[in-house]
Amino acid sequence: MTFAEILTAVADTLCGYPLFFTLIGGGLILFLSSGMVSLRRLPHAFAALRAGKEKDSGAISSAQALASVVAATVGMGNIAGVAIAIAMGGAGAVFWMWVSALVGMCTKYHEGVLAIKYRTRTPDGRYAGGPMHIITQGLGDRWKWLAVTFAVAGLFGTLCIMNANQLTEAIAETASGAGVDIPDFWLRLAIGIAIAVTVSAVVLGGITRIARVATVMVPFMVGAYFILVLFIIATNITQLPDALKSIFTQAFDLRAGWGALAGVAIIGARRAALVNDAGVGTASLMHSTSANREPVREGLVAMLGPAIDSGFVCTLTALAILLGTDIPAGETRGLSLALSAFSNCIPAGNYLLTAIVTCFALSSMFTYSFYGTSCAVYLFGKKKARLYTYAYILSLVVFAVVPLGVAVGFCDLFYALMAFPTMFCLLKLRKQVNAETRRYFNAECRTKPCPETTC
Repeated sequence: MTFAEILTAVADTLCGYPLFFTLIGGGLILFLSSGMVSLRRLPHAFAALRAGKEKDSGAISSAQALASVVAATVGMGNIAGVAIAIAMGGAGAVFWMWVSALVGMCTKYHEGVLAIKYRTRTPDGRYAGGPMHIITQGLGDRWKWLAVTFAVAGLFGTLCIMNANQLTEAIAETASGAGVDIPDFWLRLAIGIAIAVTVSAVVLGGITRIARVATVMVPFMVGAYFILVLFIIATNITQLPDALKSIFTQAFDLRAGWGALAGVAIIGARRAALVNDAGVGTASLMHSTSANREPVREGLVAMLGPAIDSGFVCTLTALAILLGTDIPAGETRGLSLALSAFSNCIPAGNYLLTAIVTCFALSSMFTYSFYGTSCAVYLFGKKKARLYTYAYILSLVVFAVVPLGVAVGFCDLFYALMAFPTMFCLLKLRKQVNAETRRYFNAECRTKPCPETTC
């Protein structure tokens, strides 16, 4: 077996049932034990987002933290990841991505609460947090090895492998279609270098510059993508009912047996994990830098992330693919499948999608550099962590030219190794999150009429 085959086999094993039951099963436990917080408290989440106006030197606002998290999650996974899920599991995989989004909202709520509750101040006045600090402070020093495990996995899992690989594929395919005659390797290498230079201009400015760029890019790119997909839906409106029907019927199709049904569910959940990051732990790294001092309010803001990326943007991609192109059987295609759909439905659609994809991918790369650097700071200290930032930028060039199978396997493997420690500590500390929730909403009811029948 080649290295790529071994890596893919390990990733497929670890990211199959183990990751499925960890993220979805663990998320369901959090969902039920919290009293379905992602459903009951959704109006409060929007109110918390509007109310987040705290100021703190060296910190960002809750809205900026959410925008930065969404900038990371609304990336290549929302297009290439959804395309891969549909190619591998059919339209039914989309339904399980929706289920993952609902469960993920609750998981992200817990991450946001604990991110504020268990963060620390660094000597330079900035906040530091994330699963490493949640584990050591919330569970105790005897679990520090678990914090180190997360941090080591985070160094590799946040390298934006999928984004660099699939963005390069999109630009290279578009350039070839426009008549650019350059050997594939050298074209991908040149694109990778251009991506690395662009990313370095933002990430070397630190979290403040990343957050400022994210708050501008996210509304623009999501809005532009929505308009493109709306055009595809409008021009294929007669096929829309069948497309929506296929999502639900294929999600529970038992003609191929229970094993096939489980496979579709796992494919949808696995790809959703790479889209919304719920339970992976990266969101708490960003939300811990918020100026917000109220854990529950940050948790409410945090849970909006999966609703935007897995709920809204992934649905746009799924509808565009189901309406715009035929899905090849037995062939794993990523971004090229989405490019085909947009090209079939919109004049110059492949060029327009490439422009949107570039924004999606770059925004993810900006935020993921912060995630990886935070893990490096925890492991090696701030001075040495700067070297990681340079290594991160260099990795964008490397993964621009590797095969897709290696990239997907590598990314899935380290995501799983990040998810297991994160979900373990979230489940262990769920009673503390529930206590914080009761305290916050009881105080809300004392100061103003509560919209809930019970608090």
